[in-house]
Amino acid sequence: MIEELRKLGLSELEARCYLALHAEPNISGYEVAKKVSVSRTNVYAALRSLTDKGVCRAIEADPVLYDAVPIEQLVRMLQSDFEQTARTLVKQLKSPPQSAASFYNWQGDNAIRTAIRRLAANADKSIVVDIWAEDVHWVEEPLLEAERRGVFVTLIVIGECAVRLNRVLFHHRSEAWDASEARKFSILCDSRSALLGSFGSTVKLSALETNHPAVVELLLNGFYHDVIMERVEQDFGRMFTERYGDHYDDIIHPYRKYLD
Repeated sequence: MIEELRKLGLSELEARCYLALHAEPNISGYEVAKKVSVSRTNVYAALRSLTDKGVCRAIEADPVLYDAVPIEQLVRMLQSDFEQTARTLVKQLKSPPQSAASFYNWQGDNAIRTAIRRLAANADKSIVVDIWAEDVHWVEEPLLEAERRGVFVTLIVIGECAVRLNRVLFHHRSEAWDASEARKFSILCDSRSALLGSFGSTVKLSALETNHPAVVELLLNGFYHDVIMERVEQDFGRMFTERYGDHYDDIIHPYRKYLD
């Protein structure tokens, strides 16, 4: 809980003081200091800061008593402040028009999680994700939030897993795929922003973000291919297996020695 409060802009001591007041309202700074096991000087400074931020309230008495602002009121106040600040920033710092496509490289868990959350949060109309079953946890929560906002989300999963999203296509995974050292993924938002990368123990965790139209078109074509094949296989799967072998192996086999 302390870590969550710190994300709202409180220091660790301020968060601990707030939780102490939340558990027992209308107590003095001396009592707060005893509860958090920190010197009274530091606690009184933290309480003054919390009061200035509107996070707790001082009750004039002898000694002065303190009370935590209810968390619901605090969150709504912070949301209002954030929305007002966001509107000001968007108005004053509009992004200049880009004359050329851009490429950005992200490395490491935190950077990639942040990029995924940012792209999903800024999608207005659609998100298409192609990812292995082992890695769905990287994207599921941001996609669920986008879906709740009314964004049309389609998840294409290589393999089988439990997923809470509404529109999911599952691809069969052969034994050859299981031996792969890298598990690729792609995210396409509003047919204009893309994130591509790979997971796997033998590859460095990294991803490429781009708005290049050729990459966007490549991902769109791949998506259309997946949707069409999903429907065709539902209707004619047995016929295809009899004619071309399991998972079209008779068609693919002549190319394996050149491309694998």
